Amino acid sequence: MTMPDDDLARIAEQEKVLSFDSFDLATAWQLGKLLQELGSERGLGIAIDINLHSMPVFYVALPGVTPDNVQWVRRKRNLVLRYFRSSYAIGLDLKAKGKTVADNGLSDADYAPHGGSFPINVKGTGCIGSVTVSGLPQRDDHNLVVEALALMLAKDLDALRLA
Repeated sequence: MTMPDDDLARIAEQEKVLSFDSFDLATAWQLGKLLQELGSERGLGIAIDINLHSMPVFYVALPGVTPDNVQWVRRKRNLVLRYFRSSYAIGLDLKAKGKTVADNGLSDADYAPHGGSFPINVKGTGCIGSVTVSGLPQRDDHNLVVEALALMLAKDLDALRLA
């Protein structure tokens, strides 16, 4: 398998394993705060966004964020809320097929197939929202979100992280 194939298989596992029993506004705050702490401790210039049912419930911009990051968050989030999959997985899948979001009738101005947005899944319900990070290279944005989800859900990060 090539790296994108390996990543796609691993991301599918992440999307399956990183699922909550329940998720509410307090959980959103805990997840957002955890990402903010990880970003601050590491000196990362990132924007962090959590949405539930298309309702913004957490947003923070750490030092170093630019207005572009706000738009990247919106565009990556839109992709997750459209397909209920990780924006990185969708981007890798499109690239492997030689396709773009425009081939699916979507605008590049509104949808970004780049890593950093991840579906918030609840067991027995499915996708209820998204958690998005922007400011790092796309693979690093994705990995940071997965790290925070694994920590919140007490899952083995080493078994889940992209190699």
